[in-house]
Formats: sequence, C-alpha cells, structure tokens
Amino acid sequence: MQDVVKATPNIRVYSFETPRTVHGEASRLIAKLRDVRTQNHEFIYYVQRAYELLFNLAYSTPGTARKNHLIVKTPVTTPVQNFAVHKIPDVDEDIENCVMCVMLRGALLPSMIMSKEIQEYSSTGYVTPFALFSIKRDDTKVEKNMEYILDLKTSHFDLDSLQGKDLIFADPMNATGGSMVTIVEYLKNEGVKPRSIRCFNVISALKGALRIVRAVENAYVYTLWMDPALNEAAYILPGLGDAGDRLNGRDYADRPRGIIQLIADYGSTISNLYRAQVRKIEETVLGT
Repeated sequence: MQDVVKATPNIRVYSFETPRTVHGEASRLIAKLRDVRTQNHEFIYYVQRAYELLFNLAYSTPGTARKNHLIVKTPVTTPVQNFAVHKIPDVDEDIENCVMCVMLRGALLPSMIMSKEIQEYSSTGYVTPFALFSIKRDDTKVEKNMEYILDLKTSHFDLDSLQGKDLIFADPMNATGGSMVTIVEYLKNEGVKPRSIRCFNVISALKGALRIVRAVENAYVYTLWMDPALNEAAYILPGLGDAGDRLNGRDYADRPRGIIQLIADYGSTISNLYRAQVRKIEETVLGT
C-alpha cells in the first residue's frame, strides 16, 4: 500500500508519513477506535483526537515563514495582569475559503470537529459554512456494484455558496469513495466548480482513496490509517464497524432522526464546545 500511495501524491496517510518516534500515537488511536469495548463517550474522544492530527497533516507546513500570533490574557494577576504570546502557522489563505460538506449521520460530528479546528487556527475566527447532504448506500447491492442514493428532499445546501470554494468532506470511514464521488458528480452536473476538494478520513480503504483522486478533479485524501481490503458488502477490513452508529447510536428504521435531533442527542457538553458550528448548521437547516 505504501508503494501505491507514494506514487499518488494526492493521497496522504498519516501513519505512512509519521516518523517512527511518534508513529505510536496514530496506532494507539486506531486501536482504541477499533476495539469493540470502546464505548460511545470514549469513541467520540478518540475521533476528536484523530481529526486534530488530520488537520495538522493537511495544513501544517514545516518551516513556513508565515505565522499568526495569539495574545491571550491569563488568570494570573500578580504582580500585574499577565499575558502570553504564542505563534501558530498562518493558514488563513488555505482555510478561509472552506465549506464543510456533511454526508449526514456519521460525518456530522467529524465535520463539526474539523470546522472547530479551522476556527481555532484562523486569525479572524472563521466559522465554515455547512452544506448537508443526505446520502446512503443501497444495501441491496454488494461491493462490486454498490450504488449511493442522494436524497435531495432531506438535504440542506445552497449551490451558489459552493461555487469556487474549497469543499471539505470529513467522514470517519472511506470504504469505496462512492458517497463523496456521487455528491461531487451531482454538484458538477448542477454547474458547481469547486476550487478544491479535500476528504478527511480516520480510516480509508486503499480502493476508496484511489477512486476519489482518480474520479474527482483536484481532489485530495487525508487519512490517519489505511486498511487493505473490503468485504463483499463493501465494509472495510479489519475496519472498526459502523462509525455512525458508534458515534451517534442507532436509529430506528421507521423513525430516523433529523439533523437537529442528532445535535440535541450529543448533549450540552458537545453542543457548547461546538456552539458556533451548531449555529451555522441551524442556519443551514432552518434558514434563520
């Protein structure tokens, strides 16, 4: 897999690029996420950590001369009020044209996490707009003929707001790449021409990563870990199960939750942490 990825520069795998001295961090995260004993609250924590690492993989440029300065007021007031100055990479040019494209359920919380990272690194506190796409796989199909169904009636987005933007897809699992490719093809048919497309996955199958960069112009895949194969039902092996269910809990088939209910189910701790992102999603869904 490393040889294939090395020949495909638009695919970047954290565990392939990480120096051996810190390689254990990604390995530990993936092991915890895979573990059947890892419960919901822990699973959310490790997904948050994973996306912090993925953000750095995509946007940190070692040795860059451009820096932003964070000047913070600390709680220490003796002998006088104390302040601290910290330098961070200046990535405004790379992040302040971004729109989060959410493939609902499993991708909702990862998209909020990525948007929060962008906000924290932006010198202006930029909060990404959100485009919410309701898409699911046709489970009557198998890996070799898998199809994806985009439900426009329960999607929420403004085509004009996507024109010329850097579109970000943060989906914890990339098996076939079919969901993202289906959405991008729809946008293309509607006349939308993004500036770039970035796909962030905690785990990606090699086949899915290759499909995205080969099928979509100016697309990049960033993944923490790469798994080698898919089973006949198009699930990643060894994988980590259904990431959406492990993040959000299962839905009843006859009573699927809407986007606002999913956010409510995260509880006040998560909702308050991502307050600005929740507000943007509410504006997208409710038009307020």
